[in-house]
Amino acid sequence: MDFFEFLDSAVTPFHTVSELKKAFEKAGFGKDSVFERNGALIVVRLPRKVNSNTRFRIALAHTDFPALRISPNPDKNCAGVNKLHVETYGGLLYTSWLDRDLGYAGLLAFEKDGQVGSRLIRGSKLFRIPQLAIHLNRGVNQDGLKVNPQTDLDALWSSSSSAADASRKFADVLQAELGGDEHLLDFDVQFFDAQPASVGGFNDEWVYSGRLDNLSSCHAIAEAMLNSDVPENDFLVAAFMNNEEVGSVSRDGAGGNFLQSTLETLWNRYAQNGGVGRSLSEVLADSLALSIDMAHAEHPNFPQKHESNHAPVLGGGVVLKTNAQKRYASDVLSSAQFKLLCKKADVPYQTFITRNDMPCGSTVGPTISASLGIPTVDIGEPMLSMHSIREMIASKDHVDLISLLKNFMGKF
Repeated sequence: MDFFEFLDSAVTPFHTVSELKKAFEKAGFGKDSVFERNGALIVVRLPRKVNSNTRFRIALAHTDFPALRISPNPDKNCAGVNKLHVETYGGLLYTSWLDRDLGYAGLLAFEKDGQVGSRLIRGSKLFRIPQLAIHLNRGVNQDGLKVNPQTDLDALWSSSSSAADASRKFADVLQAELGGDEHLLDFDVQFFDAQPASVGGFNDEWVYSGRLDNLSSCHAIAEAMLNSDVPENDFLVAAFMNNEEVGSVSRDGAGGNFLQSTLETLWNRYAQNGGVGRSLSEVLADSLALSIDMAHAEHPNFPQKHESNHAPVLGGGVVLKTNAQKRYASDVLSSAQFKLLCKKADVPYQTFITRNDMPCGSTVGPTISASLGIPTVDIGEPMLSMHSIREMIASKDHVDLISLLKNFMGKF
């Protein structure tokens, strides 16, 4: 699966799942091993035989990313321009969304013949949130740009100079994406950075793109799963969960029952029918999950923001993330398993902790580890500009993560 094509196509969680699902189905994964739920996806490679040595090897990532979501009643008008009001989704870096070419995409729900249907859409037009000129905000370079998300992030999408333009509603645009006998009921549509992913740096050593957090992890997991062999005894599980950026408490997030119910179904179908005398909870306690999310690389312009002995660098290898307050799921034993895996895969690793005087973010790892009782380690690629509309990683780290995951799903 081409990395840049994936980054450019996966512009919402729904599109992320669609692209992943197409890749797995093309590779021969069937209905008994691909499970989808509203922006989340679980893919399983079944073992040749289930026995008393069987365990689960689970790789976790999330399909969502910070974004501006178009509100249910978005239409506003001012100064001869039609605007769209948005809701902020996740911890956006507001200023990065200004003066950017914005595409829009998402999922439409419609009625046809008395039934609800749905369709993915990706608009062909570009919108924009222009900054206020420096002439009208003279102190911005000295005082910093302060963005009010309620008033300053409305997107300009069309002129309203004529009566026809002024009466145009965004719902009419979405309705035009449907068939004549399909009637729009609701939509989940968001803006995204329309600039394609690209290589950067003097030696082409970096990747610049929107949505690297966490599409980079999704791609690495998919690449490893697609290129793994049928395991002898273990279940290989790739779990792409939704809504991590807003806390994971949703039907399709890590705080929901999607992964647990899928594992229970698999175990009941293949293990209990095979006469294996172990419960799922016993097997999970002997298994391992890799929670894969992006990590903060040391910023060359702000080294003081990092703990000096635990400051990963771009191109330095996969990052082990630990936290004494358990914001990450890594513990001494799961971290040891990760280090052994790196040794076997010949992949370098770095260790990250946040400063004691700064709050620490989190991942799907603690939620999944606590609910399933599975040993879990939090890892990821180092990056800069996390939660900006356009982020940055090192190509080498992405290659290293794929190599690590191939080993995890193969020889480990």
